[in-house]
Amino acid sequence: MQERAKLESAFDAINFITTNLSENVELAELAEMDDDTDLLDAAAAALRKVQAKAATAELEALLSGEADGNDCFVEIHPGAGGTEAQDWAAMIMRMYSRWANSRGMKVDVLESSDGDEAGIKSVTLRFKGPNAFGWMKTESGVHRLVRISPYDSSARRHTSFASVWVYPQIDDTIEIEINESDCRVDTYRASGAGGQHINKTDSAVRITHEPTGIVVQCQNDRSQHKNRSQAWDMLRARLYEKELQEREEAAQAEADSKSDIGWGHQIRSYVLQPYQMVKDLRTGVETSDTSGVLDGKLDEFMAAALSARVGDQEDRA
Repeated sequence: MQERAKLESAFDAINFITTNLSENVELAELAEMDDDTDLLDAAAAALRKVQAKAATAELEALLSGEADGNDCFVEIHPGAGGTEAQDWAAMIMRMYSRWANSRGMKVDVLESSDGDEAGIKSVTLRFKGPNAFGWMKTESGVHRLVRISPYDSSARRHTSFASVWVYPQIDDTIEIEINESDCRVDTYRASGAGGQHINKTDSAVRITHEPTGIVVQCQNDRSQHKNRSQAWDMLRARLYEKELQEREEAAQAEADSKSDIGWGHQIRSYVLQPYQMVKDLRTGVETSDTSGVLDGKLDEFMAAALSARVGDQEDRA
């Protein structure tokens, strides 16, 4: 059903573009013949909408990766700097939440640890919506903020860092091959609440993937069969996540060999003082509308990063 909805959306976009383009080009030609400026302005405005729709459809067509259509998890962690960095991490969480809401996505907070005075020490979010991972995957990296600190009584300028890590939620359409001979499966008695049965039978399951050292375990259910099935699903997700990380690290290593990245994995700078500017260091896209960006206006940055990423993949191929 998700695939069907995605295809229907693509067809709807194509029909909208072709129909409105043809109609408004004819309308503009008639307006020019009749020297009707009002009609010509209306046709021009309609064509600008068609142009915007075409640009969006072009970007959506780039989201063809194996997991691009999936929901995703987003982890945000502050860098060194105490309250200042923790507040910056909270600002990033707000920025992404607003971006997701503007696209009709649902945001769930799966884990959150509050800062000592303000902000957050860590947070894990789940974004649920069309192409959530496809859009958000370009946001993984280090984000840098320069501003006058509201927590500094001397009103000095501070630089803060926070890291963002995005990975997809696994579904049944993604095939992960696991050699069961590489795995050790242990059963044991579950601990904690659950009544006499759950604590007196070996219902809990632990699976160790020996080649990678990944360990997963499940004891949520009274049934060992259900816990075993859930544990295998968890192992599939962990192995897929590891594969994505290795691909990204390989691509990053190749990129690092071509240019010197002075700030490590920094991808974007947000400068609020002494001037206002948000600049993506990968694509060169920049804007002085810092308040808009922090309120979730990220489409321009994401689109440029996605286009560059697809281009790099084609070049490597």
